[in-house]
Parts: sequence; C-alpha cells; structure tokens
Amino acid sequence: MQFAANLSLLFTELPLLERFKAAKNSGFSAVEIQFPYEETPETIQAELVNNGLKLILFNVATDDLLQGGEGLAAVPEKAQAFRQALAQTAEYINVLKPEAINVLPGCCHDVSRIDAYLTVFKINLSLAVTTFAPLGVKTVFEAINTFDMPGFIIHSGKQMLEIMAELDHPDLFMQYDIYHMQRMGENVARFIHLNGHKIGHIQFADCPGRGQPGTGEIDFNEVFSAITESGYSGWVGAEYRPTSSTFDSLDWLAHCNNF
Repeated sequence: MQFAANLSLLFTELPLLERFKAAKNSGFSAVEIQFPYEETPETIQAELVNNGLKLILFNVATDDLLQGGEGLAAVPEKAQAFRQALAQTAEYINVLKPEAINVLPGCCHDVSRIDAYLTVFKINLSLAVTTFAPLGVKTVFEAINTFDMPGFIIHSGKQMLEIMAELDHPDLFMQYDIYHMQRMGENVARFIHLNGHKIGHIQFADCPGRGQPGTGEIDFNEVFSAITESGYSGWVGAEYRPTSSTFDSLDWLAHCNNF
C-alpha cells in the first residue's frame, strides 16, 4: 500500500511549511492537507517540489464546520458561498494537481430540515464533480461519526453507497475513513473488501481516541489486508492524532511493508 501523511494532524510540532520535509524524512512520498488555504498554492507547490512529494488530496472549504457550525455543502442558504469555495478549490487544483478533492457534507442542527439539507448536498456534490472532473481530479465525499460531530448528515457507508448509486457519475467516489466508520460500529474491513472499487481515498486512525495504530481496538492487520485484497489501488492517508510526538508514533509504518 501507499501511505500519505496528513499534514493537518501529523507533524504539528512544526509550522505547516516545515512539515513537508519532516514527512519526507519520515519515509512518506505523498501528503494530504485538510485545508491548504492559509498558504498560496504556489508556496505549497514549492515545498512539494523541494521535498519530492505529491499532494494527494485536500478538502473544499467548509465555512464554520470545525467551529461547531453546519458547514457549507448542505446548507440551503449557503449555495453561493459553496460555489465560491469550488472556484477557490479549482484555483488550487490548477497549481497543485491533486488526485482527489473531498467535499465534506456538513451538519444539520434542525432535524426537521434534514431532507432539504440532503437534497442540497447532492446538488452541490454533483456540481463539484462537474467542476473538478474536467481538471482531471476525482471528487470524493466522506461520512463522519456523529459522536465527534453531532448532526453530521452522512454517517455510514450505506448512506454513501446510496448517494453514489443515485448520482451515478464515473468521477465520484467515497472517501472512507476507517476511524469514523469504526466509531459508528461498522465492520470496516468487510466494507472495504466489498466496495474497494467505489472508494477514491482511504484514511485511518485507531479507535477510540483517534491515535496511531496500536492505541485502540482496530485490528490493522485485518484492515490493511482487506484494503489490499479489495483491489483498491489508491493512497491510504494517515490522519491520526499522535499520542506523543509524530516521530514517536510512526512505528506502524515500519511494519506495513507486507501489505
């Protein structure tokens, strides 16, 4: 398997622009960033080139989602703001050339509006695909557990499969986060084994706690074997919160050559 370091959660002992070199020195050849917009795309590209790294994935901006708000992609009143976020993402794509862009569905804090939010999300997700596909980039979307983010509108593999089937676009895939789906009680190894061809990106952390492999309940030998056997050929993003320093959390990487 090919592992990418998520620079939003790993190497946070360092400023963002110094994390690229740290990732390279730790054995990674690719990285992902949740939201790269605090730096210009040219600045990020320079670090990628200087360190011989590839940027695999980043997210469309999400407005207030990480501050406890509902986000951007599903809120009916934020349709124009979402279009502006797509335009911003396209500017970064043109410079950084990622493999995939993630559209986070966001939350609905008024359960009486959930159907409207789901409808808007599917419209916006379709718009994202038609925006990014001509740029040579696949669009992914992610389910997140409702313990960490109450009200998140997509929170299961089943929901993602249903949306995939409804929208039926060749450039739309799931982003499957092992931590989030384990938190929701899914059999993640089985899901990946059955649906690897519909997954555009995989991320992982142990559960509970969201630490590095070996700090929780997940059998990563089983999960990584399922990824290999599923036929999934994309990158696997290390998106965990190290329990000590990032450098001390990387023992798992040395043991993954068999997958």
